Formats: sequence, C-alpha cells, structure tokens
Amino acid sequence: MPVKAMDLFDAYAKSALPKDHGYLVSSFFSTHTAYSRYEIVAYSNVKSIYPNEDGLTFQTDGKKLHILVEPANYHQKGMEPYVRPTAEQIPHRFNELEAYSCKNQSKIYYGKNAVISYGSFTVMRPTGMNFSFVFYALPDVIDSMQLFFEKTFNKEAGIPLSDAKKVAASVAAKIKTAMAWEFSAE
Repeated sequence: MPVKAMDLFDAYAKSALPKDHGYLVSSFFSTHTAYSRYEIVAYSNVKSIYPNEDGLTFQTDGKKLHILVEPANYHQKGMEPYVRPTAEQIPHRFNELEAYSCKNQSKIYYGKNAVISYGSFTVMRPTGMNFSFVFYALPDVIDSMQLFFEKTFNKEAGIPLSDAKKVAASVAAKIKTAMAWEFSAE
C-alpha cells in the first residue's frame, strides 16, 4: 500500500518529495485558544526544492487555499482576516471567503478561490504543535485530505464532528475544483 501522506520535512530528508505534483498542508495553531489556520498548496513541475532558515522553498508555481477556524470567543471577529495580527492572518477579506457557522458557535472560513503564487513559495518549518504534511498525488488524494481535515477540525480545532465532516467535504470539493493543475499532452 503506497504512502498517502508524510511529514513534509521528513519527506525532504528522505528525498521522498514528489516533484511532478503534490499537495502540501500546513497548520498554525494558537497556543491559548482553538484559533487555527491552515494553508494548502497544490504544486507541480518543481524545478528545485531547497532548505532555508525559515523552512523549505519550492521553485515552482503554487495554488494556495487558506482556511481559518475562529472559536466563538475570538475577540477580533469583526476585523478582516488580512489585517489581523501576523500569527492570526490569512491573506483574504471576508468577501473572498466561504463561511460556515458551527453548532458550537465557532466559524470556519476558507477561500472561495485559490491564490496563485508565481515562481516560488516557502513552507515554514513548523514549531510547537503545528505541522506540515505532503499528500501524494494518488487517485484517492482528495478523499485522504477530506478525512485529514475532518479529523483535525474535530480534534485540534474543537469543531463538532458533524460540522467537521460537512466543512471537510466542502473544502475537499474546493481543492478538487480550484486547485487542479491543467496538464497538456506533449
């Protein structure tokens, strides 16, 4: 059975990062609340991957999708996500995000569209309980990512399981439509 996902930095150390196509998922959790941010990057045709002091830089284009989980007691709900403190930011305004209100009054926001990063992008080295994974472009990669988000929304971000399942399915559908790469036959 092929490996579906692996810690990004372990995969780099083992020379197991796919250069043709893959998905990177990074999480950024608040140390004091259930406030969480996720960044998904779909990439293809990597020219090079190299470490730097902050993480790993990929020389290729990337399609990014951001997710924000905001607990009910978050004190800056009215502040646009792109102007929040650095550790709480995603590069979007509310009108650029899908919003889902959970049974426990938490909110989950995710991009209506992927943001394209041209030329290169860097995945930050995780600290604390944060993580970065590479998901391999296998036929069931979208299903694997859906299950991953369902579990992490529920366990790490404190989202009720029924809401976590609904939003994970919506995020998976968005990944499938907004983050696909067009491959031309040569």
